[in-house]
Amino acid sequence: MRRKWNRARVTTLATAVAVVLTAGLTTPASAGPGDTDRSASPRPAPDPAHSRAAGSAPDQRVTLITGDRVFVDGEGRVVRFEAAEGREGIPVRRRTMAGRTHVIPLDAVRLVESGRLDRRLFDITELTRVATRRAQGQGLKVIVGYRGAAAQARAEVRSAGDTRLRRSLKTLNAEALTTPEQDTARLWEAVTSGRDGSRDTASGVSRIWLDGVREAVLDKSVPQIGAPKAWTAGWTGKGVRIAVLDTGVDTTHDDLRTQVVAEKNFTPSPDTKDRYGHGTHVASIAAGTGAKSGGKHKGVAPDAKLLNGKVLGDNGFGDDSGVVAGMEWAAEQGADIVNLSLGGPDSPGVDPMEAQINKLSAEKGILFAVAAGNAGPRNIDSPGSADHALTVGAVDGGDALADFSGTGPRTGDGAVKPDLTAPGVGITAAAADDSLLDGSVGQDPAGYLTIDGTSMATPHVAGAAALLKQKHPGWSYAELKAALTSSAKGGAYSPFEQGSGRVRADKALDQTVVADPVSLGFGTARWPHTDDTPLTRQLTYRNLGGQDVTLDLALTARDPAGRPAPAGFFTLAQPQVTVPAGGTASVALTADTRLGGTADGMYSAYVVATGGGQSVRTGAAVEREVESYDLTVRTIGRDGRPAKTYESDLTGISGAANGLSYDVSDPSGTATVRVPKSGYVLDSTVSADPVDHSKGTDWIVQPKLRVDRDTTVTVDARKAKPVTLTVPDRAARAELFLGSFTVANAEMDLTIGTGFRSLRNVRTAHLGPKVTDGSLSQQWDGHWSKGNSQYSTLLLGSPQQFSTGLTKHYKAGELSTVKVAVGASARGVTAGPVVRGFAAGTQWSMSEVVIPKPVPGTRTLHLSTSNQVRWTVDVQQFGGAGPGGIPVLDTVTLLGEPQLFKAGRTYTKTFNVGVFGPRVGGEYGVGRDGDTLFGYIPLFTDGQGHAGFPASDRTSARTTLYREGRKLAGNRDPLTGEEFTLPAGDAAYRLTSSVTREAGVARISSRIDTSFTFRSRRTARLTHLPVSTARFGAVVRPDGTVPAGRTQVVPVKVQGAAAGRELKSLLVYVSYDQGRVWKKLTVSGGKVSVKNPAAGKGISLRAKITDRAGNGSTVSIHNAYYGK
Repeated sequence: MRRKWNRARVTTLATAVAVVLTAGLTTPASAGPGDTDRSASPRPAPDPAHSRAAGSAPDQRVTLITGDRVFVDGEGRVVRFEAAEGREGIPVRRRTMAGRTHVIPLDAVRLVESGRLDRRLFDITELTRVATRRAQGQGLKVIVGYRGAAAQARAEVRSAGDTRLRRSLKTLNAEALTTPEQDTARLWEAVTSGRDGSRDTASGVSRIWLDGVREAVLDKSVPQIGAPKAWTAGWTGKGVRIAVLDTGVDTTHDDLRTQVVAEKNFTPSPDTKDRYGHGTHVASIAAGTGAKSGGKHKGVAPDAKLLNGKVLGDNGFGDDSGVVAGMEWAAEQGADIVNLSLGGPDSPGVDPMEAQINKLSAEKGILFAVAAGNAGPRNIDSPGSADHALTVGAVDGGDALADFSGTGPRTGDGAVKPDLTAPGVGITAAAADDSLLDGSVGQDPAGYLTIDGTSMATPHVAGAAALLKQKHPGWSYAELKAALTSSAKGGAYSPFEQGSGRVRADKALDQTVVADPVSLGFGTARWPHTDDTPLTRQLTYRNLGGQDVTLDLALTARDPAGRPAPAGFFTLAQPQVTVPAGGTASVALTADTRLGGTADGMYSAYVVATGGGQSVRTGAAVEREVESYDLTVRTIGRDGRPAKTYESDLTGISGAANGLSYDVSDPSGTATVRVPKSGYVLDSTVSADPVDHSKGTDWIVQPKLRVDRDTTVTVDARKAKPVTLTVPDRAARAELFLGSFTVANAEMDLTIGTGFRSLRNVRTAHLGPKVTDGSLSQQWDGHWSKGNSQYSTLLLGSPQQFSTGLTKHYKAGELSTVKVAVGASARGVTAGPVVRGFAAGTQWSMSEVVIPKPVPGTRTLHLSTSNQVRWTVDVQQFGGAGPGGIPVLDTVTLLGEPQLFKAGRTYTKTFNVGVFGPRVGGEYGVGRDGDTLFGYIPLFTDGQGHAGFPASDRTSARTTLYREGRKLAGNRDPLTGEEFTLPAGDAAYRLTSSVTREAGVARISSRIDTSFTFRSRRTARLTHLPVSTARFGAVVRPDGTVPAGRTQVVPVKVQGAAAGRELKSLLVYVSYDQGRVWKKLTVSGGKVSVKNPAAGKGISLRAKITDRAGNGSTVSIHNAYYGK
């Protein structure tokens, strides 16, 4: 059984036959420009349960802003790419790194690298995330920024097909828009101009962002930060407005009944009510009155007033533009502090939410308290990554850093984040009645619930800021942020983990001297360090009070391992400084990176200034570069001149660079990068023509490149030789060729592939020394078709060097033949075998081709044979065209198993013939891991046992989980990996899932309902839960019909927990009226006698199963087959 998607970490590529795939479509597995600080994905450990990892769930379709479509399988891999009409000749770059895959057409690369086009628009991992798919719906949500009024640009963007304006974002001079899938290519033409490598943003357009998805990430914690002492002094937040931009607020809760003075909804939800429960909890931490608990669970600033901006929907998710609009509204409502206990993955550059925070902070003086995120080390969420944000990590009641608390450095520039921490573990605050959190966590005591997260830490800081704002109403965000960070309590952590330390509200109120800036970054000192020049930054102290203050300065510093840094590494110019009233004084802090010896990496320091009854803490950091050198790559085209159109990627495979990736392309043909001393793989594709890539593509690979000095490598396309692959039937049409190679080490596999529609003018070359350590493997996949026949071959290459040219003419005697009979679930649909080859020792294939043909019918496959190659034959059925003529994605995917085929042999297989229904056992079923329940059940498994999954825009689903008879959670997805969080205690559960397919895509088994009842409690490990199903063995024709009116004996086989001797009872029912009336049948010997339906009529089957432990399962299959 699958715990959840076991996302593959390798590059794969395939094509649908209906469109032309450009020669030279490259898919290098590397990070994009500026992503050199990210590590490559580790090699997944072998897992027998996942042995058929190349297609264990239905494909998803992603339509890019360019109009191109990318298909991703259930393992998260790109398996097909379809160019939009008119874009067939544009190459596409595919990069997979750190578990994230980007697919970027060449004409978008320049805009992405310049930061004017959001990289997330091509982040396939993000675009296929469940929350993103739900938020995007059937279109693409974007934010378009403009230069000035840009009336013409706005008009052209809005008129791109049926593009719809959702909201104007005045402070960003931007608009949030939704474009239907079929109009994305028109949107691309509206927001950009030029062609291919010269494409730029259109006149009047400044930037284009994905309108991304953000999600929601007290009796002891409030005293922990000193709030009661502040209250005693009279500071309770009175007169201060805190905007809580979250899932809404339950204004009927006694603690919040009088607190909310304004509210607005920015989500598709009908109102500002908190049905998720997160916003209510957050709001009460910041400014709850504690009325329901007699003051015990009072918030930090109980007299502050709240602005309820609902920017996250009832499922806890929202889009960027909604959050941005919420910030704008909060500013209009006079917010002093804005709490953002939300976020999502950060990327280099400034996204819309970061831009809005920076703008409103600077222009309006608003302080934004933002959660650092719950992704742990080296993960600061956006928008907590914004320069002006007061970014908050989480500690427990003993000030120990929470293991989930997001830490720095910040992505892209290594800046110090978070800024400080606050209590975020075991926080008890107001519960929103009947909310999702209320149901899943439970109230204890009544009216309250206890949860963890930086989301809980952040409102502690927002509340503390409100106390400070009450005392100093004239202070803006800068003074508030500085006072809170300067007065924080330090812990045994670095600035990248805790910022200045844990917030202290009472101390902040007494703070009149603050540091500016709140932290110091020294950047990177280049290796070698014997001749480094000491780096100096000015630490400025600002006195906001009316008396001069003399500060004594103390310095502590740590090396990359957390040990004391060498003496003199960080030094202060003076031990004491006097800061005049209302003025500033500066002290020089110097980092001498010559003193680190052999310990390279990130060094950090704290300067603690004490005097006048207060202390000021300031963090600092510098990176001491590891041993590194300049690598220069010169690329020469076929004509002997510097190449102009090419892509070169460098990926580290050993040493300090292991897993890091670099772009070594430049329009001049020569690129120089600074890289650590390590071993690398250099991968280059060179185009002979910048527009027509069919005129020649040269793929040149150096699988072993050692950089231990300043090095120059010349990539010369003139040394490449042709690649030729043919099959016996020379009239067969080439569909796809994919060359790929893998370089492995003990920690990771780097796999890079380049796909071609034709091998005409394709050449390859090996560069550098041979590989003698067994780390290299390579293969060439080929796919051809003719009529109802298809050829697929897999040829293994040399383990010592990348191919310099390749020739293979397959003979008929080298191939096996597989006859594949394919049924149909509706009239007028098409289907085709999906053929995948697996080289020995691998658990994934590199390519697939599916050629849809009318069904029912039989297809003939001719497959290459080798003791080192297994093949999997799956089948996908398609359902005609959807809106805008876009093909409906496979209405069902049916999965085969890997098999070794023999030369000269003929095999037969049957797919997509009923009765369709759920399958459990092995990797399929329902499981629990700790407090997480998940389901992974192929609801449309065919009569031959091939696991089947629905995947269509015209398929609707509803899954609901009940606990003790009360709804706990639900979604609109079938049971294909969805997860639910459960309370720890033992309870009775009922899990239901219903999937309905439109008649146009599935006339038979048009609806399947399942219901499972069982008891469960927290588990120590992954545990199968006792669910069962019944498989009906009726004999059905390929078109889903049976002889009308006849009677047949139908075997009923129980699978799962009730199988065999564990079966207590099996009841079977039949319905001839779409399930309105069910008739009980007699079960004898595991069989029932059933009268076939009349001609043109359907029959529905139902089984109720109980195992010996009392667990129950019900399966209903509507219109299982028809009479004819």
